[in-house]
Amino acid sequence: MKNKLSCPCGSGKPYEACCGALHQRFAESGELSAPTAEALMRSRYSAYVLDLRDYLLASWHPSQRPASLEGNEPGLKWLGLDVKRHQQQDADHATVEFVARSKLGGRAQRLHETSRFVREQGAWYYLDGDLA
Repeated sequence: MKNKLSCPCGSGKPYEACCGALHQRFAESGELSAPTAEALMRSRYSAYVLDLRDYLLASWHPSQRPASLEGNEPGLKWLGLDVKRHQQQDADHATVEFVARSKLGGRAQRLHETSRFVREQGAWYYLDGDLA
């Protein structure tokens, strides 16, 4: 992506200065470097948009991580992300409530989830979530 393009996560920042920086660091070093659970959640949304399955799997906590992920369905179009709430329980636990919108085969879809995140050895991981 060119750095003039806005980040898919909806931050309003250029991709390269937002989720792209986290994706690039992971691609180069294998290191997850999101500073907050919300930043990780936004970078995961952008990874879904861009079909970055390695990043998605690596940022999933090992205790809950699937063995593999399917690629995006043909024709799937991601429409946007709305972060409703980010709540820090303590230094290493947080929740992020969000709505992700997409369209497939002419039908609008909405994923409303409150996700749980945990930080281990300085890296944030997606643990699991509850659908609303």
